[in-house]
Amino acid sequence: MAETRHKTGATADREIAISRVVSAPRELVFEAFTEVRHLSQWWGPDGFSTTTRAFEFRVGGAWDFVMHGPDGTDYQEWISWTEITPPERIALLHGESRDDPNAFESVLTFQPDGEGTRIGMRTVFPTKELRDEAVEKYHAVEGGQQTLGNLAAYLTEIPRSGAED
Repeated sequence: MAETRHKTGATADREIAISRVVSAPRELVFEAFTEVRHLSQWWGPDGFSTTTRAFEFRVGGAWDFVMHGPDGTDYQEWISWTEITPPERIALLHGESRDDPNAFESVLTFQPDGEGTRIGMRTVFPTKELRDEAVEKYHAVEGGQQTLGNLAAYLTEIPRSGAED
């Protein structure tokens, strides 16, 4: 089940933290975040889909993609990885484009939790106003929880569909 925590400290008013335990080994969960063949199957809130324009998973590499909303709206997205520590941690910068001044930083952590994996997603926005806009206008907390829910559902389907090949 997803959970949202409220942080304290210097970035508390600019951040969102979400976590969820998924029923899959850490290595598989990490792989689902690092290979486009997996990402394109589950990334995004409920009803969204993605079209990848470019994908190069390495520090300094980028994922350039479009998220298609259920109402037909397209959202230009760009992610660049700033740290990759398999299978424990990924840090990234996420915006609409490479030069987006409103891009935000996210850190994903993957920790064993029983037979599953606890995923932590901590996102820090450049300003409190951008954080508040993401939460209130774009429903970032719910969207993040839905995204992790879509990942959890996808991971349960991999053995049945043979998508791991």
